[in-house]
Amino acid sequence: MKIVSIFSWCNMPQSKETSFKIGDTVVYPSHGVGRITGEESQVIAGIDMKLYVISFDKDKMILRVPKNRAEKAGLRHLSSTVEFKQALQALQGKAKAAKGMWSKRAQEYELKINSGNIVAIAEVLRDLHPNVDDPNRSYSERTIYEAAMDRLAHEFAASSTVDYETAGKQIREMLDESRLLHQAAA
Repeated sequence: MKIVSIFSWCNMPQSKETSFKIGDTVVYPSHGVGRITGEESQVIAGIDMKLYVISFDKDKMILRVPKNRAEKAGLRHLSSTVEFKQALQALQGKAKAAKGMWSKRAQEYELKINSGNIVAIAEVLRDLHPNVDDPNRSYSERTIYEAAMDRLAHEFAASSTVDYETAGKQIREMLDESRLLHQAAA
């Protein structure tokens, strides 16, 4: 599947905005896609704090993030067209060979997923996808793969006209095609 075909179902923003408002769909690095449902003021340690209230329907969770620290905390709008293209190119790349101990690689994968960077998340998917059908794959590897797929599919779905399941299916199809192309070339 070519990158262009994925973009036929995407309705991505052309550039990043730096301010947030109620109703915006946002990404928080360690939780994924959520929606700003309100703004509040709370007194915390004697200081009046202005907060964004973010709802994560998938996890049935509400997060409050100080407005003045939102960007430093990693809160961001959905990825731009350029970032989506980079992520899709990363998905189509050749998987990196597994080197070193799994525990160290697992930590690196977790850091990439929790960074909120969709290109880094796509790299995790690309690198773990060759073993997706292996029945001997560890539970840890399976959960890391599923977490990366969940984050990427939710952001694609939030930026597009398709639902989460369709977005995940199309990402898996792209990964399968890329794996077959790289196996044929080897």
